[in-house]
Amino acid sequence: MSGTINGDGGGDGGRLIFDCDTFAQGHLPRRPRAELGTITEPVRVVRVFRDCDVLVVGGGPSGTAAAIAAARTGADVVLLERANHLGGLSTGGLVIWIDRMTDWSGNQVIRGIANDLLDRLPKEAVAGPPRGLWGSADDATAAYWKERTAAYHGIVTWSPTVDPENLKLASQELVLKSGVHLVLHAWGAAPLMRDGKVAGVFFESKEGRQAIRAPVTVDCTGDGDIFHRAGAAEVADIDARDIHHCINTAFLFGGVDMARWIAFKTGRPADFAAFMERGRAACGGLFERPFVSWRNDVALFMGPRLAGYSAVDVEDLTEVEIRSRRLMVQHLATYRDHAPGFEGAFLMLSAPQIGARHARRLVGVGTVTRQDWSRGVPCPDEIGVSLSLTPQYPVVSVPYGALVPAALDGLLVAGRAISCDATSHSFLREVPQCWLTGQAAGTAAALAVAERVAPRAVPIERLQGELTRQGALVRSRVEAVA
Repeated sequence: MSGTINGDGGGDGGRLIFDCDTFAQGHLPRRPRAELGTITEPVRVVRVFRDCDVLVVGGGPSGTAAAIAAARTGADVVLLERANHLGGLSTGGLVIWIDRMTDWSGNQVIRGIANDLLDRLPKEAVAGPPRGLWGSADDATAAYWKERTAAYHGIVTWSPTVDPENLKLASQELVLKSGVHLVLHAWGAAPLMRDGKVAGVFFESKEGRQAIRAPVTVDCTGDGDIFHRAGAAEVADIDARDIHHCINTAFLFGGVDMARWIAFKTGRPADFAAFMERGRAACGGLFERPFVSWRNDVALFMGPRLAGYSAVDVEDLTEVEIRSRRLMVQHLATYRDHAPGFEGAFLMLSAPQIGARHARRLVGVGTVTRQDWSRGVPCPDEIGVSLSLTPQYPVVSVPYGALVPAALDGLLVAGRAISCDATSHSFLREVPQCWLTGQAAGTAAALAVAERVAPRAVPIERLQGELTRQGALVRSRVEAVA
């Protein structure tokens, strides 16, 4: 049984081809966990680490953008990140293929801080079509870039692949240049609440438990850890036809020749089909094709994608890591023995950060829904423009309300946990959209502090004007009607 689902690319027209029976094998029975009761933790005095205007929790794409934007808007900003680097899934998760940033006509619609980061990368750290080809529908040109994850539905897009180490450095340096107080190796553990509002965060580090106080906190944890523990309304429904709820640990193979692989894949379709069948047999059905990277001698594997696991269950996360690394070794053996261009391949890196696509989503003042795709007009509180899945739909307006909790104050949310339905989440979770919503959330947080108002009361016109000043695309309703 076979079908198509919206994917991370690699299939026809940006859709992943999958085998339904195989897809169902992605989850094994959860390891049993005994019910052992509870214990009461003693009350403890927690040292205040710092006071600031805006606290950003999580230094992935959305958190990086939020911290930079808030600082540029004049706020005193602290950025907490649990790892030893910034970039989150776009670096540590090896999601180094940055999804589409142009519309179906080739116009770049996700920009601002996204451009500021990419422009800091050395030329050799970015692979993708030149600007003059964005939007091209020439058959030969689109066919070439389709094999390099930069053409969908016969149209060339700006969706670059980047060197993760250079993106880590670019993110760090832009954050520091903006005047943000960066704290690495610090896990945002729980919200600090005051009068029913979020007033900062408790965090854990090698120094123990400490607190940061802030009038506005931005939850950029990806899994919604802070708004969840603060009691904000949330949803966790999934579209079972889509891979956006699957989890995996990505990996890189070095010592390959991707040009030879692409020639094999495109020039010998029968042999390629036979190879894929051999791989599925060797790997228990969970077998992936490689993506190109920023170098011809490095191959990227963004799977196999494992279904049925929870991104907020520690046993599930452990099981995904174990299975992913075993599958990585099985892939290497099969590719080295049977795939042109992979004869000298070696294990280069397994991602230090697990590739969780979905956990929780905020219930916000506003929500992006499937019905919004066909409207094509800006919502009154638009803070950015997202790409749609196919050329049959225009770009999708992202409202400020999707970042604002329905009832909880003192907090904004950016990244893949924003308020949207399960189907819209399939593209709103991508790296460029995280840059987009992060920039908006950081800007709004700084304006809320400056105006001495709750984030939900930030003047929309001022927010839109500041985002425009920072290079983001925010359309007016007049432009949409015209």
